[in-house]
Amino acid sequence: MNDVKSPGPEPAGKRFRAARIFSVPDDVKFLDTLELTRLSEAFSAWTDRAGRPDVAVSRNRVRLIFLLLRHTGARLGEVLALNDRLDVNLDNLSVMLGGGDGEGREVQIPAELGDALGAVFEDPAYGALRGMLFKLDQGHVRRKFYERAEECGFTKELVNPSTIRRSRAVELLRDDVPLPVVQRILGHSTADLTAAFLHLPEDQRRKVERQVLTRETRRTSARNAFFGRVAQVQKGDIQSRVVVESLGGHAVSSVITNESIKNLGVTEGSFVTAEIKAPWVVLETCAEMPRATATNRFLGEVELVRLGELTSEVIVALSDGTRLCALVTTKSARELELAAGQKVWAMFNAFAVVLHME
Repeated sequence: MNDVKSPGPEPAGKRFRAARIFSVPDDVKFLDTLELTRLSEAFSAWTDRAGRPDVAVSRNRVRLIFLLLRHTGARLGEVLALNDRLDVNLDNLSVMLGGGDGEGREVQIPAELGDALGAVFEDPAYGALRGMLFKLDQGHVRRKFYERAEECGFTKELVNPSTIRRSRAVELLRDDVPLPVVQRILGHSTADLTAAFLHLPEDQRRKVERQVLTRETRRTSARNAFFGRVAQVQKGDIQSRVVVESLGGHAVSSVITNESIKNLGVTEGSFVTAEIKAPWVVLETCAEMPRATATNRFLGEVELVRLGELTSEVIVALSDGTRLCALVTTKSARELELAAGQKVWAMFNAFAVVLHME
């Protein structure tokens, strides 16, 4: 159930996160962010369809329970035990989970959920329920969850509270939230319980380890190469677009023939090296991201300029230490006033990227 969005050009200051190269074990069932959003929309539509005010209140209570589970990763029992008067703090957008024994944990919630809770707290229709707004029967809540699952085309096991909790954990880990932070949010007793949601097969772990060691020992000489995991393969009738998320956190797009895809054995999750020849790297010195047809655009810093009679070599260092070598005309290098320490955009077309299987 794991869809990967097409990333497009990389904006300044924002990179794809290396945690996303890890997969989730096959026996770990979870919903991705898009699927969780679909489920949220299903709960909202179900609430809006209520024909009577009392039914709308009842449905909205279940919807809020789902949203709390979805955004806090809490256990169902923890949410149902919340006292909405004491355990929900809208000033700092947090809820106190498992606080009855004095050993609770404070978990932050998004502003949208805070707004939804605030609207309910101010609505007279919920006045008599304050303090016990979330105290519903577990069986009733689960049945309503399963009904929404059917509407979305999900199996029951993908929408039970435990799976929603697990889905939040995977979402946070893939978003590079530090493991101890995710452990605290979930209330896990050990980090091992949290780390079990992410997995890297042994053969792939060795490839990553080998590539990292190689990069460390050859940091000054390796150029125009991005090693990483295939995040997406978008098939066309003749050619395919392949998105590689590098260990350094960059997203590189390549367009190659479907025959090459088959011959190389490129699949989502496989490790590859994306290489670009120096003449295909174009440089631009504007402050904002250039408007260009080049799919791959990376902001870096000029490390070295070697001026020749007709052509010049320019080395650009990216934020993770990756170096791109560009061959430009000496006239262009002088017009751009390229010099060491200067910020530049290094760009290249997806058709210029060659993939090599590791």
